[in-house]
Amino acid sequence: MSQILSEVLQANAKYSTGFGDKGQLAMPPARRFAILTCMDARLDPAKFAGLAEGDAHVIRNAGGRASDDAIRSLVISYKLLGTREFFVIHHTNCGMEFFSNEAMRGLLASSLETAELTPQGFRDVGKGPGSRAGEYIEWLTIQDQRQSVIDDVARIRAHPLVPQGIPVHGFIYDVASGKLIEVEGARTAGAAG
Repeated sequence: MSQILSEVLQANAKYSTGFGDKGQLAMPPARRFAILTCMDARLDPAKFAGLAEGDAHVIRNAGGRASDDAIRSLVISYKLLGTREFFVIHHTNCGMEFFSNEAMRGLLASSLETAELTPQGFRDVGKGPGSRAGEYIEWLTIQDQRQSVIDDVARIRAHPLVPQGIPVHGFIYDVASGKLIEVEGARTAGAAG
């Protein structure tokens, strides 16, 4: 058993002993909203949004982007579980800002081992073989953090499966201060109609 697996199982054993009545929480989120945010380990949506278990849906992916799968989850969230508002929350110093589609495809074609982040960007330090399968993936990198929030809010707002009555809010989480900063233009892009 790996050390990581052992640590996770020990933490779960401790957590489950005090689980109490959390097993009785309703499936729909009690506060009726969903957050789409980045998978970055520095972000704790429960803390920055004041959530307890059962309060909200939290959908995470690299960059917190409004991918087809993220929108699928948001649609399920409102259609089947009654959420009434969506939040798109990107963050400062996001790893998705440090590479392009072409760079990622090149790194994967070279090797499948973990790359190294240098001041000039990611650099492959592994040995091949790699794979060209990355050529077929849109990596949804971020060139302009504020614009990406507006674009994602607008994409969700315009999606034919998202009702016009659901407001879509857009923020950037500042990893240096812990503050949520509303993105100018996102309120207009995500306004309920």
